[in-house]
Amino acid sequence: MKKLFIFICLLFGMILTGCQQDALSEKPVIYLYPESETEVEVKLDYDGTLTCTYPKYDDVWKVVAQPDGTLKDKSGNTYSYLFWEGNTDTVYDFSKGFVVKGSETAEFLEKTLAEIGLNEKEKNEFIVYWLPRMQENKYNLITFQTAAYTDVAKLEIKPEPDSILRVFMAYKKIEKPIKIGEPEIVPFVRKGFTVIEWGGTEIK
Repeated sequence: MKKLFIFICLLFGMILTGCQQDALSEKPVIYLYPESETEVEVKLDYDGTLTCTYPKYDDVWKVVAQPDGTLKDKSGNTYSYLFWEGNTDTVYDFSKGFVVKGSETAEFLEKTLAEIGLNEKEKNEFIVYWLPRMQENKYNLITFQTAAYTDVAKLEIKPEPDSILRVFMAYKKIEKPIKIGEPEIVPFVRKGFTVIEWGGTEIK
């Protein structure tokens, strides 16, 4: 009876909320590559609740960035990137995507992330973070979001970058392959002061 009561409570709660669940924007990391040593300010306008940032985000990140991506704050601490996570009720676009066997996820990400424009370091850090939770699934429906992500996580960067790439993967675990159109991948060209961001979320 106790288990039945808990189930009814959970079901009632889902009905009231329209089965809407918050999505966790996991490990968006921001790399800064100026052409020379540069003081950079980064502001994040997030339509959600930030749950973790590093270095600590207090209305703005202020760092000195090197061409190799090394960041240093006013206390002399060194970072490889700016990190944040947050909860949002964003509805992501799954009208187009890629259906990939869990066992083939690494190969797919290696190829596709390179085509999108991540370099070896960025690509490896992306895969190391996401592969452990994706490779054991029978299939993954993988999408790379554009406006659905950037509209809720706006960045303001000073000085303004010459080129910026924001890669955000939303994926679902699926048991069987489905037919779905694949999006066109437009390769990214780095020029001048370049900003790269990647992150993702699992939709359940």
